[in-house]
Amino acid sequence: MWKYAIFLVAYFLGATPFAYLAGRLKGIDVRQHGSGNVGTTNAFRLLGAKIGIMVLLGDALKGALAALLGYWAFGPWGGILGGLLAMIGHSWNPYFGFKPSGKGVASGFGIILVLMPKITLIALLIFILVVAFSRYVSLGSVLAALSVGIMVFLFQEPLAYKVFAVLAVSVVIFRHKANMQRIFSGTENRFQFKK
Repeated sequence: MWKYAIFLVAYFLGATPFAYLAGRLKGIDVRQHGSGNVGTTNAFRLLGAKIGIMVLLGDALKGALAALLGYWAFGPWGGILGGLLAMIGHSWNPYFGFKPSGKGVASGFGIILVLMPKITLIALLIFILVVAFSRYVSLGSVLAALSVGIMVFLFQEPLAYKVFAVLAVSVVIFRHKANMQRIFSGTENRFQFKK
């Protein structure tokens, strides 16, 4: 019975706001600047590359740990449930009144790195190429997420991973809806580091 507590741990792992904590150490509330998101991209923009990389690693690690704990306790279905709970905790953070916070991309990366490493490498390459040519992190995130949703079926991954991909891709696209509208209208900010 105690194993079910793992899912509570997974949720609060996901809710750990590394970007917010890193910003506070620098005297910046990331919720009040840039995009206002408590996520990796805003950390890169506001806090610079070094701290941004640490936030990226922290956000990816919490997703990976949540998926690993769930997988250890209940197998593939437990892995995806733990991962999804981490993404939900990250994206609608309980510490900030469940308001939209991060967009779940970095934590999602950690999750699929654990569950589907081959697919993760392809999605990462797509993300890097799209961002390198367009400098739109949001576009790279959406296209990389879509590629995961396609590849789980092409590579005939287990049903649990297909379910996760459909749900996680839906979360990522939903959270990037406003970004995509700005891209189409030409008002989306292109990525650049804090000078």
